[in-house]
Amino acid sequence: MGALGRVLLWLQLCALTRAAYKIWVPNTDFDTATNWSQNRTPCAGASAEFPADKMVSVLVRQGHSVTNMLLPLDGEFVLASGAGFSASHTSSDPDCSTGAPALFLDPDRFSWHDPRSWRSRDEVHGLFSVDAERVPCRHDDVVFPPNASFRVGLGARTIRVRSVWALGQKYTVNEDLMAFLESRAGRLHFHGPGALSVDPEACGDPSGCLCGNSEVQPRICAALLQPLGGRCPSAACHDALRPEGQCCDLCGAILSLTHGPAFHLERYRARLLHDFLTLPQYQGLQMAVSKVLRPPRPREATGPEADTEVQVVLAETGPETGVAGRLARVLLADVAEHGEALGVLSATLRESGAPIGDGSAAGLERPGSGAGLAGAVAAALLLLLLALSAGALLLHRAGRLRWKKNEEAADGPAGAALGFQNPMFNVAGSVELTPASQVDARNTSQSYFVNPLFAEAEA
Repeated sequence: MGALGRVLLWLQLCALTRAAYKIWVPNTDFDTATNWSQNRTPCAGASAEFPADKMVSVLVRQGHSVTNMLLPLDGEFVLASGAGFSASHTSSDPDCSTGAPALFLDPDRFSWHDPRSWRSRDEVHGLFSVDAERVPCRHDDVVFPPNASFRVGLGARTIRVRSVWALGQKYTVNEDLMAFLESRAGRLHFHGPGALSVDPEACGDPSGCLCGNSEVQPRICAALLQPLGGRCPSAACHDALRPEGQCCDLCGAILSLTHGPAFHLERYRARLLHDFLTLPQYQGLQMAVSKVLRPPRPREATGPEADTEVQVVLAETGPETGVAGRLARVLLADVAEHGEALGVLSATLRESGAPIGDGSAAGLERPGSGAGLAGAVAAALLLLLLALSAGALLLHRAGRLRWKKNEEAADGPAGAALGFQNPMFNVAGSVELTPASQVDARNTSQSYFVNPLFAEAEA
């Protein structure tokens, strides 16, 4: 990456550092095709109907000619320059159906907690957010575009953000925001029993702040998976991983970091992006870096820092697999070498398994597959040995098989080996796994631990 590219990328990250802006995406505009039942705006000469029992604000950008229009009991039409309606009894569009009227879809279908309803103002190539952080977090600024109409369902809980931009006005004081929400304009654009509040305090911790959406993550996931019937799609790998804040499993690797007071989240994210993720061999990976709640572990210190960790998610989006694991091990080595300077105290790694559909790899990589094969072979040999013993015993009782006495056995050639060779316990044919072989034979859902404070002592 050239110097100019590094500067531009750094400026993008600086913008993200100053403030995280989440912008509302859906709208209730008349001219948006997805707002209509036929996935198109009403044809000239057609009928248009709005839900009679819904409140809605509708922005009209163009002129429209309709036969008739059923309006809601409570709502508003905002006409842009040059927009309007006229009456027409015939249709000039040959593709327009004069049968069923065009129905405006339910304006209450858009939820605050749906990750698809939001986008980040400054998106950087190669970075993504886990699902819970795609919805506005506690310290985010929320923007509703002034050039579109909208309606938002707040749910049943109190939502807290840093600020709210709506209808051209920025709200940073709760009293002003409450007065707007209780006004007619506020009721047209926001609905539901939940509350919306603001707190202008920014995140003051250089190591990052929690998003604050963990309690509403079930609602977030329900909204995200609603088009899929509430079920996650199957991951394309064995032993898939589910990061903190993510609704469904993914293929890749997760690096969990504990840190000290010298750790700076944005600088570390920039380091990973500049020095590693932009390299050609790691193209196609997506990375998410954020502070998350740490799973409880026994015999650990208590306190705010002991309850959190920094999560680095490396997600594989292309057909090639294993790239995330390779980059994760490189990052482990980087922590071992530079962890003290970065403020990283320790790191652990988890990886997903082999891709599904790769028969040879899947059979080798699935946990317990080698042990299952060895057990099956041992059981088959045991059954064969028992069958031979039972057959010999029956032949002996029938008089068709006689045992040699010890004296007769002693008359054999001197030095003759007694007993028989068992290939399962042939010492000369056994192979002892080297330490490197033992590492390679483990299943791919692995965990690693690197503590840079003791790296020199271990070396």
